[in-house]
Order: sequence, then structure tokens, then C-alpha cells
Amino acid sequence: MPFQDDPHLIRWRLHLDSSPVAIYEFLTTNEGRARFWAESAVEEEGHINFRFPNGLEWRAKILQQQPPTHFSLNYFDSTSSFELNEDGAGGTDLVLIDDGVPLEYREEIIAGWVSVLMALKAAADFNIDLRNHDPDRTWDQGFCNN
Repeated sequence: MPFQDDPHLIRWRLHLDSSPVAIYEFLTTNEGRARFWAESAVEEEGHINFRFPNGLEWRAKILQQQPPTHFSLNYFDSTSSFELNEDGAGGTDLVLIDDGVPLEYREEIIAGWVSVLMALKAAADFNIDLRNHDPDRTWDQGFCNN
């Protein structure tokens, strides 16, 4: 993939019909994150406690918040940053940069971000939850709609 040429950096772009303000709410509120990212993702004292369908839990430290254009956190030992830009028509051009990705997990994390970002688009633009919420059908068993 020529656009994924730095082995420690993942970069994805996503166009959304929803405004940057709306997308920022999805990324930075407990309710928003629970609609697309994890079974629960509750913020407490500058950290987000993610809980996934397979039972995995992760405590992510929030690194930066600049409403409604920037949000970053320490997510599975890398720095994940979301840049939100007006598209000129009321929507958002989102750029995700995940920096410090361990090489041994790179391919899985590239695919994982596609899953998360498509779930965000479905939830934000169409009010649809693409996830199956089934602990027997998770990423660990090869299900991309976990």
C-alpha cells in the first residue's frame, strides 16, 4: 500500500456527511463511542475505559482535545489522533493517524481501523450499528463486524 508507507504509522481518511461538531461528539462522549467503537467506552478522570465484545478491556489516556477539530488518545500503546475538517458542504473530512504501531500488529491494526471508521460512518451518517455485539463472533474469530 503506497499510502501506508511508514511502518510505524497508519493513516486513513474518511469522508462523512455529518458535521465536524457531530463527529467530534461521537469521538468524545461516552454515548457516541458506544454507538460505533466499543460495547462501552466510559471516560473517567482523563481516561477512556474501553470494553470490547470479546471481553478485552483497555484504559486509554486522552492526550488532546480541541473541539471540534482534534482528538487524540493513547490507544493500545500507540498515539491515535483524529483531525476533523469541514468539507465545504456541511460534512467532515476525517484524518486518522495512528503513530507508534508495533510492527507485529500492523496488518491487523490497519484492518481494525477500517472496521472502526466504517462503523463510525454508518452510525453518524445513517444511524446504523454495523456491529454484531456477539461475544462468540468477535475479531478473535475473524468477524470484522464485532
